[in-house]
Amino acid sequence: MDLTKDKISDLIRKIAIPSSIGTLFQTLYNIVDAKFAGLISPGAITAIAKSFPIYFIIIGTTVGLSVGVTALISNALGKKDESTASFLFSQSILVSIVASIIVTLIGVYGTEPILIFLKTGPEVIAYATDYMHVIFLGSILFFLQLTINASLVSRGDTKSLRNVHIVSFFLNIVLNPIFIYGFYFIPAMGVSGIALATLCAQLYGLIYIIYKVNQTDLKKYIYPECFYPKMALLKDIIRQAIPATGSMIFIGLGIFVLLYYVSIYGDYSAGGYGAAIRFEQLFLLPVLGLNTSTLSLVGQNFGALKFDRIRETYLKSVFYGTVFMSICGIFIFFASSYIMIFFSSDPQIIYYGSTYLKIAAFAGPCYPIFFISSALLQGLKKPIYQMIINLMRMVVLPIFALTIAVIYLKVSFLTMFLVILSINYVFATLVFWFSVYQIKIESKNYSPNLAAV
Repeated sequence: MDLTKDKISDLIRKIAIPSSIGTLFQTLYNIVDAKFAGLISPGAITAIAKSFPIYFIIIGTTVGLSVGVTALISNALGKKDESTASFLFSQSILVSIVASIIVTLIGVYGTEPILIFLKTGPEVIAYATDYMHVIFLGSILFFLQLTINASLVSRGDTKSLRNVHIVSFFLNIVLNPIFIYGFYFIPAMGVSGIALATLCAQLYGLIYIIYKVNQTDLKKYIYPECFYPKMALLKDIIRQAIPATGSMIFIGLGIFVLLYYVSIYGDYSAGGYGAAIRFEQLFLLPVLGLNTSTLSLVGQNFGALKFDRIRETYLKSVFYGTVFMSICGIFIFFASSYIMIFFSSDPQIIYYGSTYLKIAAFAGPCYPIFFISSALLQGLKKPIYQMIINLMRMVVLPIFALTIAVIYLKVSFLTMFLVILSINYVFATLVFWFSVYQIKIESKNYSPNLAAV
């Protein structure tokens, strides 16, 4: 497929659908983990929920680096510069190895203090540290898999990672009970077994992605010297990846902030909320697929200076996403209680989770604007704006509003999320306007060059 010439709607479909299917199985994977944790005890499922913002350190850094590298490689490919694309790919692997070491040290030594700050009980802390220490010690697998996969996504290949997520899902179903309860010579590991199953799936994924990259034209331009540090390229990668990573970290920090205020209502409120957001992710799948397709399309078309195609990509993607999320919101609202029964029979977890889902149902149309605008700004090589938007939306405004609402006014659990809903709608309107304006500005900036050609 040619991302700079083929019909936009067809390209969105070809890139977004495989990506969405892959993310579906990734989300089902997380739901399976939550289900097995729930079978261990309510404390274990609460530990998985409270560990999510800590886990997000890995997710945020790997995704941020991957998104930044995808934007740079896409831009190089749009300019038909395969040599630069191969150097960017090689240098990004060096960055990912260094980043994984730093994240591992932060995670291993920072998990328990973070959990204590979240007002977590001793039982939940024990489960969570057992789980997270294993995950962090294997974090290099997450980094290498997504960084190497960036070269495939930049070419519009989302099918390879889709295949990884599908196989990993079934592998997880098999490995979780084996590692949790033991099997012959394999000892029972409890919640640590859930983490070990995840690392096995990541290792499989890394091997498969390397195999797929080796089948592309990229291997023609890869030589040992490509992996020697090149300061100019490393600076480009870091300049693009740090704001993207910061943006993802602010999303994780935002979840941390919400968990802090949610935990004021009790440990099981966090368990219900954590299980609910794992299910909510199912309905974000097409939106995340649109995020991926937007990044690939905008990145290459920005390199080719085709701004009409960039605008069409953005507006069509936002339209598709908001229509879909509006329809899904109806289902989530009416099925919320039944959804939570799947995760736990505990009445408190069911109450808190279903209450959150009812509010989340109305927030659905905002999410496509946030995710697709993020991909647009990344593709335009303006990741700093994306980071500022997430800082304000996920951290600054919620802390300000929830401190007043929860700490001083002592509002109910339901009212707390109504406050968050209001923030989302106001910010979604501003972000949509700002994104359209950025396309217009970039088009004007490059029009003199186009006229001179």
